[in-house]
Amino acid sequence: MKNPYAKTRSIENPWAIYVGPNGFEWRVLKTYKLPQNEAKDPYARWFVAARSNLTDKRWEFGDTYCRDIKTYGRCIVPFPSTEA
Repeated sequence: MKNPYAKTRSIENPWAIYVGPNGFEWRVLKTYKLPQNEAKDPYARWFVAARSNLTDKRWEFGDTYCRDIKTYGRCIVPFPSTEA
């Protein structure tokens, strides 16, 4: 099966949004694996735009382990369903 979240999106239209402590906000712009495969891989990563009080609310881009975002963040805009 093809990864439905593999195409990179913009900050204004991310796949999902998570928030955390210190004003952290992660916008998931791309994933590299299917969600069921991410659960099996502790090194699964997402390409994100992130900002916080520590970045003066400026966006920083890069890959982040999805387990870290799920551990420290709370999903406020979930991934769209892939079920038909």
